Amino acid sequence: MKIFRVDRLGNAKSYFVKLVGCLSLGLITLGAYGQTKKYDIVIYGGTSAGVAAALQSSRMGKSVVLIEPTNRIGGLTTGGLGQTDIGNKQAIGGISREFYENIKKYYDDPSNWKWEEKSEYMDSGQTRTEEGEATMWTFEPSAALAVYKSMMDKEKIKMVYNERLNRESGVKKVDGRIESITMESGRTYKGKVYLDATYEGDLMASAGVSYAMGRESNAEYGETLNGVQANIINTSLTGFVSKNAFNHNLIPGVDPYVKKGDPSSGLLPNVNEKPGLEGEGDKKIQAYCFRMCLTDHPDNRIPFKKPANYDELDYELLFRNYEARKGSVLDMYNYSGYILPLINSSMPNRKTDSNNKNGFSTDYIGKNYNYPEASYDERKQIIEDHRDYQMGLMWTLANHPRIPSEVRDEASRWGTSKDEFERADGWQQQLYIREARRMISDYVMTQKNCEALIVAEDAIGLAAYGMDSHNVQRYVDANGYVQNEGNVEAHGFKPYPISYRSLVPKKEECNNLIVPICVSSTHIAFGSIRMEPVFMVLGQSAATAAALAIDANTNVQDVPYPNLRDQLLKDSQRLK
Repeated sequence: MKIFRVDRLGNAKSYFVKLVGCLSLGLITLGAYGQTKKYDIVIYGGTSAGVAAALQSSRMGKSVVLIEPTNRIGGLTTGGLGQTDIGNKQAIGGISREFYENIKKYYDDPSNWKWEEKSEYMDSGQTRTEEGEATMWTFEPSAALAVYKSMMDKEKIKMVYNERLNRESGVKKVDGRIESITMESGRTYKGKVYLDATYEGDLMASAGVSYAMGRESNAEYGETLNGVQANIINTSLTGFVSKNAFNHNLIPGVDPYVKKGDPSSGLLPNVNEKPGLEGEGDKKIQAYCFRMCLTDHPDNRIPFKKPANYDELDYELLFRNYEARKGSVLDMYNYSGYILPLINSSMPNRKTDSNNKNGFSTDYIGKNYNYPEASYDERKQIIEDHRDYQMGLMWTLANHPRIPSEVRDEASRWGTSKDEFERADGWQQQLYIREARRMISDYVMTQKNCEALIVAEDAIGLAAYGMDSHNVQRYVDANGYVQNEGNVEAHGFKPYPISYRSLVPKKEECNNLIVPICVSSTHIAFGSIRMEPVFMVLGQSAATAAALAIDANTNVQDVPYPNLRDQLLKDSQRLK
């Protein structure tokens, strides 16, 4: 018997099925995957950009669905990154600034201070809240989640959790337009305009839009800070200094071989023989990590645990780096801020946002190259590998006898927080995906934009952070020692505009998709753009453009910029 059934994309497929029994039913009911849901704007990815886009879509009177592949919205903003990378506070407007104003209101409520008094909390540096300032730029993950939910509760947003895009066949396109997207569950969503607000660019890629991964060569776009960056110091196009290999590197003299001095014993884990030519492009990705939310409060602290698959060899470089420090000029730094290889930024309620620091830290260098294109199962394994590595690192710092006692004492004061994330061990599910795919559209943001040698005339937001890349690889230098490569820290320029054209694909590839995270940019320009407050800015601007395209019944590439600019300014975005 030939039976036709409709698969997830609505395409008829025939199947020859041998019917055994059940003939008395007289009817074979075909399994339904669920009705197609229709909206004006369909947003895939509940990151900070996705949340901002959903809020703006609702405020502009559009029906909107926000589809999040996991059970938690907010991405890195609710996943541990509480030390906001802002560059310049005045560059942040619109919904993004509204979020940080609401964070301030959240902490103005005494009931939200459980583990310390508000008067005891001290912040410093660029995120410090000045007297009379209406915003606050440091926060716990749970605070960010509460604020986002409070903002969304005031709007008409359909929120969908735990639905992943069918990346193989789930995007249906007709004449250059996305007609619908289907999840692995079979549920289908149909919209007039779609936004890809994922860190990975999954919808963009599945829609057949061009993209890049890894690092371009300097020659490709006339840059100086792209590609392999093994030099200690480099200079920008306008002459300011970038401290590249100078920071976050191993102490000179760390041996790379399993058996010291013996190349025949093989290289230690994740060490390459050579880095590649200076300025040359590659497909390697800057390192990922978990932005840990630690606490030193004994009633809220979970001590670091040794993972079941712990391998001491994975931390041999850490041991040797501490051993190389003995007797060096760095030995004069006998304080915990240097001793512990973490940037332990203070968050409210005796918590931290703990980030990578020095030559061997939370960044799992070289272990994420396959992540952007990996399957869901493969990505899950990569994330678990990163968590196991970082759990092992923290246990090692707190317990291993080869770690100096003062380091062990300091590390042992800390642990993951009981009251932040869903996992019982206090670790979050959100890995810091610093970079994955980057769209290639008709306008590519480059180092020249960051340094104002080229100025986009169709601004939909400002970026203000320095050009920043974490390390990409470890290698054996000319002296036979281990060095990290890929770190770039180029600061000193003013806020600059991000082009609307960098958010929309080439028209011939897709004319109803906007991409507010994986924007069209080079590796080093993305290193400046890729900050959470900017993603919120871009999410709002993307939704604004989507709404205007719907109103004008036009392609997203053809939205008149004067109309877009006027609406953005009306909604308090900052464009210059």
